[in-house]
Amino acid sequence: MNARFALSQVRTLKTPALVGLPRVVTRLKRYEAFDAQLDKDALAESRAWFDQFDASQLPKGSTTFARSSGAGGQHVNKTETKAVTAYPLKDLFAILPKALHSALRSSRYYTANNDSLTFHAQTQRSRTLNAEDNGRKLMDEITRIYRENTPSETGEEKKQKYKEVAQRFHNSRLMSKKAHSSKKQSRRGSSEY
Repeated sequence: MNARFALSQVRTLKTPALVGLPRVVTRLKRYEAFDAQLDKDALAESRAWFDQFDASQLPKGSTTFARSSGAGGQHVNKTETKAVTAYPLKDLFAILPKALHSALRSSRYYTANNDSLTFHAQTQRSRTLNAEDNGRKLMDEITRIYRENTPSETGEEKKQKYKEVAQRFHNSRLMSKKAHSSKKQSRRGSSEY
């Protein structure tokens, strides 16, 4: 086994996908499963929540309407069909698991002025359809955040593989240490004068 790849390396988890998950330790090793360093309880809570999650649990948010822009002639100039819906984070925190809370503020839809996720829709000529489109966008964004922040569970086959790799690394490390020790021992020579 190549020693360069076997040695553990210190890395910090700074990818946006892992920002919200609590870490047990920050030392990652190449022979560990991906989720070995993540909080198992938080992952289990997130997975259980997502299995039962549906759109009816989402808050309604506050919707305002404005004039649309773009093509449409006199119709878009006179009617207010563009829907702008703001979903306050405090309402979303009530239904989302804690592991996803910090990821909401890093969403591209986050608005710091009112601490909410704000969605705009103006593709339809109907204001109700545009408001419903905002609800779909919220559902898609929450699903995206969940998928980026919660890795799927490591299977038993992979866990066994990482266990075997760890054992091989440990054995090769011991053999290397013993060889180095015997080399140093041979340099000393005999202690008899």
